[in-house]
Amino acid sequence: MKAASTDFATRVVQWQQSQGRNDLPWQNTRDPYRVWLSEIMLQQTQVATVKGYFARFLARCPDVASLAAASQDEVLGLWSGLGYYSRAGNLHRCAQQLVELHGGRFPRDAQTLATLPGIGPSTAAAIASLCFSERVAILDANVKRVVTRVQGFDADVAVAANARALWAAASALLPAHGRAEAQMARYTQGMMDLGAMVCTPKKPLCTHCPVQGECVAFKAGEPECYPVRSRKIKRSSQAIWMLWAQTAEGAVWLDRRPVPGVWAGLHCLPLFDSHAALHQTLAPPAQAQLQSESSFIHVLTHKDLHLHPCRVQLSPHTLLGQGRWVSAEEWPGLGLPAPIRKLLERL
Repeated sequence: MKAASTDFATRVVQWQQSQGRNDLPWQNTRDPYRVWLSEIMLQQTQVATVKGYFARFLARCPDVASLAAASQDEVLGLWSGLGYYSRAGNLHRCAQQLVELHGGRFPRDAQTLATLPGIGPSTAAAIASLCFSERVAILDANVKRVVTRVQGFDADVAVAANARALWAAASALLPAHGRAEAQMARYTQGMMDLGAMVCTPKKPLCTHCPVQGECVAFKAGEPECYPVRSRKIKRSSQAIWMLWAQTAEGAVWLDRRPVPGVWAGLHCLPLFDSHAALHQTLAPPAQAQLQSESSFIHVLTHKDLHLHPCRVQLSPHTLLGQGRWVSAEEWPGLGLPAPIRKLLERL
């Protein structure tokens, strides 16, 4: 592994200041609440998508105290459509712990931050470095790509021991101790920006990179070979039938999904493994009125859901299990899976 030069961090800082992203709504702040919220939202989600959610979330929950006091349904409703809903649950629990255990204040060091729900080592380091100038490395997907390429780190990052070694490699690139307070926030942002804007997974823009001269992968002519990861995630598929029951007044029958599982904790149309199982849930008169809607595929990270909606109009006195009838005025504010929300918006 190549040793870092003393001016590596300075090059990243200078590049970020002149060429990096400096106009995102969660930037140019030392507010750990905003940084934390953006870091959680940006996990597995594109910046363009997060911008709107970030603004709406802040309008309803502008600080830790308001988020802690919000109901689970309110939080899930604000998150609805962002996916990976466990993030929203952890966000809510984390806010509550911050209020209960830390007086509503964020700890100033990454080690303590990482003890809170939903805050892993990289997120903890992002908050601590961006807000409190702690000299600590982040290692999200973008930064991992930069570090492995610059350092020529060719060990399999899917192996735990190698992952730990990569943290050490990332730490070796940090600003010197005497410069950390002044440089850490911009350096951390610069590493994220490099991975997102220049050191991309495919066809990286190496000629625009401020640290090209120190990059082992560039000199070898094979940047796309990094990072090395042998463990491939297999995709799967699942067929789901959805009972879309509504009343003449527009109320919809929803139940809350069990934890764990698909869409855990969200309000949802009743789900079934087969059309026959769905059909048997209804009384004979309703069975005769059941109509199959157009099927569609909803893509999750590691699974394709083949969704088959079946629609029927029922009396508001009909009960379909553990759920309840939810009025047309109420359901838009609930936490709903994105495909369910799109279906209901047809009403």
